[in-house]
Amino acid sequence: MAVAIAATWSTVLAGAGRAEPTPLPVQPVLPPGVPPAQPQFDPAFYDPPADVIAAKQAGEIIAAREVHLGFEAVLPINVDAWQLSFRSTDHLDRPIAAVTTVMKPRGGDGGQPWNLLSYQFATDTSGPRYCSPSYVLQLGAIPPPLIGSLLVGTEFLLPITAAGAGWVVNMPDFDGPNMAFGAGPLNGRITLDSIRAAENFVPLGLSGVATKVALAGYSGGAIPSGHAAELHPSYAPELDIVGVVEGGIPADLRAMVKLANGNLASGLLLSGILGARREYAELAAYLDQHMSPALKTLDSVKSGLCYLYSLPVLPFLPYEQMFDIADPFHGPVPDRVFDELRMGHAVPRAPMFMFNANPDWVVPIDSVNRLVDYYCSDPEARVVYTRDHFSEHITAEYVAVAQELVWLKDRFDGVPMTAGCEIRDEGSMLLDPASWPAWLQSAGTLLAAATQQPIGQR
Repeated sequence: MAVAIAATWSTVLAGAGRAEPTPLPVQPVLPPGVPPAQPQFDPAFYDPPADVIAAKQAGEIIAAREVHLGFEAVLPINVDAWQLSFRSTDHLDRPIAAVTTVMKPRGGDGGQPWNLLSYQFATDTSGPRYCSPSYVLQLGAIPPPLIGSLLVGTEFLLPITAAGAGWVVNMPDFDGPNMAFGAGPLNGRITLDSIRAAENFVPLGLSGVATKVALAGYSGGAIPSGHAAELHPSYAPELDIVGVVEGGIPADLRAMVKLANGNLASGLLLSGILGARREYAELAAYLDQHMSPALKTLDSVKSGLCYLYSLPVLPFLPYEQMFDIADPFHGPVPDRVFDELRMGHAVPRAPMFMFNANPDWVVPIDSVNRLVDYYCSDPEARVVYTRDHFSEHITAEYVAVAQELVWLKDRFDGVPMTAGCEIRDEGSMLLDPASWPAWLQSAGTLLAAATQQPIGQR
């Protein structure tokens, strides 16, 4: 259980650029040696009363606290960091609470406005809420390899590098209070509202809606990133999103299910389906009607596990053997829900850097190609799309890091990206010499982090 601590006070703007500043308590960091509470034991922060949530606007901060971050929860990271509880909305526009973790580079801003990178981790689980970044990233939490949140732990290297570049970083728990992994429209809304909350949290020193914002995420993290990019013009048009990076792109969940049927990724895709049902009541009722007793039992097991331990549950599963109908993912209910979950309902206004391994054993490349074709049918779209032919789904994430950093820096620096689409077929993104200095930058930042040096001083 969290230790009760007296709150310090800071001014937090309470309405996503649409309300007057309201003083809210910012709880100080936990004393040394006191571990952070898991979300289920911290309802005051994670699950505020419904009337409190309903009284807020989308993106409005409900509570804030200072935290210490740690790589793999054991190596302290020398940055300033906080967590924000804020109001968002589900796909039916009902108010919900969500949480994000924000970190600010140490040192001044060098006289320049801070940029904001929103990084969406590949949580890849519909398991307990302690699988989420807000718990896993905290110093003193149960280390990610032990609880199974392996990807959040390893992917933290990119946000640390971003902080080293002098960018403020936002890291939302985009799966929401019910861990609805795979529910893209919900994930995208929470991501956009977390950016609103970050922009209006005064200690971050951002410029409100004038802040330059970029988004990035891979695989499970590309779900919220891609949906947020499509929702941006209609849901949060005031945000100045200057670029979106997404890789290993789950453009079409049903196409992924077809590819995964009977292969190593079948358990992962099933987690996405079972996670999405928590947001879509009609899908939950449909699955409950047709799931076999064995699958219901295994579902209860998966629901208690984070990614690393959930993935081995039901690998190589032939889906048709786990339902009482031959084709469980076609029919009026799954057709409607899968259509809502796919990307390609709107063309992003922000510049896009999209990449994917070819071939990819998790994401069918044809579904990504179709998404790019749809975006590029709009003459105002700005898209760079790279297919990496020497990588597969896991390795592509890491070989692309330097190109991501270079592209994001160009967007923050105002380098223009003209309308149109550029499609590249590369042997390996790792071999791009223009990105090699970014590898050195990343290595320097990680060395500084490992030796407890301040991260991001300008």
